[in-house]
Amino acid sequence: MWSDTDSKKDFLNYSEASEIVVNVLKTPSMLPISIGVFGSWGTGKSTILNLIEDTIQAETNNDFIIIKFDAWLYQGFDDARASLLEVITLEIAKLVQDNESLFKKTKKISKRINKLRLFGLFTEGAALAAGVPMFGMASKAIEAVGNGFNGQANEEDAEAVNKFIESGQEGTKDFLNEEALSAPKEIAALKTELEELLTEFNKKIIVFVDNLDRCLPKQTIQTLESLRLFLFMKNTAFVIAADEDMVRHAVKEHFNGIDEKHVTDYLDKLIQFPVKVPKISTREVRAYLFLLYASIHPTYGQQQEKLENLREGLEKNLCLSWKEDPITVNDALELLDSDAPTVQNLLTDFGVADRIAPLLASSKNVEGNPRIVKRMLNVISMRNMVASARQMPIDLKLIAKMALFERCCDSKAVSTLYNEINATADGKPEIFEKLELSKEDFEQFEKLLPSEWEKYKWFIFDWINLEPTLSNRDLRPLVYLSKETVPLRVISKGLSEPASQAFNLLLRTNKVSSRAALQAISIIPDGEEMKVMGLILDELRKNSNWADKPNGYAGAFLLAKEREETRPQFKAFFSEVMPTSKPWFKTSVKDEEWFNN
Repeated sequence: MWSDTDSKKDFLNYSEASEIVVNVLKTPSMLPISIGVFGSWGTGKSTILNLIEDTIQAETNNDFIIIKFDAWLYQGFDDARASLLEVITLEIAKLVQDNESLFKKTKKISKRINKLRLFGLFTEGAALAAGVPMFGMASKAIEAVGNGFNGQANEEDAEAVNKFIESGQEGTKDFLNEEALSAPKEIAALKTELEELLTEFNKKIIVFVDNLDRCLPKQTIQTLESLRLFLFMKNTAFVIAADEDMVRHAVKEHFNGIDEKHVTDYLDKLIQFPVKVPKISTREVRAYLFLLYASIHPTYGQQQEKLENLREGLEKNLCLSWKEDPITVNDALELLDSDAPTVQNLLTDFGVADRIAPLLASSKNVEGNPRIVKRMLNVISMRNMVASARQMPIDLKLIAKMALFERCCDSKAVSTLYNEINATADGKPEIFEKLELSKEDFEQFEKLLPSEWEKYKWFIFDWINLEPTLSNRDLRPLVYLSKETVPLRVISKGLSEPASQAFNLLLRTNKVSSRAALQAISIIPDGEEMKVMGLILDELRKNSNWADKPNGYAGAFLLAKEREETRPQFKAFFSEVMPTSKPWFKTSVKDEEWFNN
């Protein structure tokens, strides 16, 4: 299982995007600046912020101070503008405690922020913090000051403020009687004090603003508006991580439905340098899955050096994707540990990753979203654990395939899927066989679809062709497991004619002494033997009773014996489907040194 937390490691080749931001931040002439890291929910915005932070800290010799602000954390408790200003000031105060001059400046700024809270520019949060009760005369006074800021004050408001001050309640005179109250003067004074502090501090300040897209429109706009105070101050930078569509919605909502052009103009003034989270391709998803599976492996999950070696190797391959083929499963395993027997336990997982990756990257409801991918894998893992506990003879790939359907279709389509299964006595609905036979004829395929599936016809066309097939299988266990959900697909490249002939013959082979099988193996072109083995094992996986040797085993055994590259697949498969070896299997492999080492 995987936790739903932000990663501090680059699992998706995001370092290219983070390096762009770092280069901008390290260029003095670019400051002050506001940078937007834009991407939808779960795509890795926070991870990119983590990568930026790590690079800045490693490369800049403490020239930068990084301050983090979670906009969502303060929603409903305080004004966003005041919260952001105060977080920045307090973080600087922690760093300058030994410098009396700078520390006094931070205290003065904090006091100014609290005054602005009371002044109506911000909320009554400062009054509460100072112990001023927000009822009776206090409440009227705050409202009156707010009216003054908004230009709506009258004689009654002035009287309310004076009575409140004269009442002598603890904390009130510090807030309302220290200086004449004037919104423009207070804001100008705050700006001047901040500039003086930053100049004397002589450090570059980078503020990370995260979770802005989780905020309500008012909170979002207040946070963006507070940036204006800093956009003309030297040595400052803001990096805002957000879903651009959500921010645009907040702007429209706040400004009463202004048109798209004005929304764009508004954002362009506040976000000067937008950076999009890179779109994730099949190769990135595949690499991500490899790393996820390796990270929870009982051995390698605890060996950070080997995990980092795998991560670096995958990242290098992704960076060269414009000229190099995707890394093979065996090469990925060798990056971890080519000699250790335990590495073979990952072979099945990496094989699943090969099958999952293409549809996870292309499905409109997933699009490679790292958070969705992780959640889908968690569902698959939970269902597989339930299946194991109930001793259900169900293929992990089938669990994944059905879960993907649930993720990518609506409840009506999913209900139809399971109703088709439940309507049969043996759990083998005919519709799947008909759809699979129509995979070469889309028009015929479309006619066969239930009405609830029509709007998902292109997805279902791809989905039905994923391995493993659904026809002639008892799918009732999948209905039982469908109390939660998630994905799968094979990278299906056709076999060459010799490899295809060998596959068909090996699948029918019943004797390990078969000369025809050995001849077929000898003509399989180099590079296709693992694909042939994978297809044979996929057919063997349909077997639910291992008490007797199934058809196809002899072909798989001979292929593993004759072609060394396929042995890890063979060993991993039978370790998975037959944790306790049956007598016939023990007899078959007892003299095979390659299997028992």
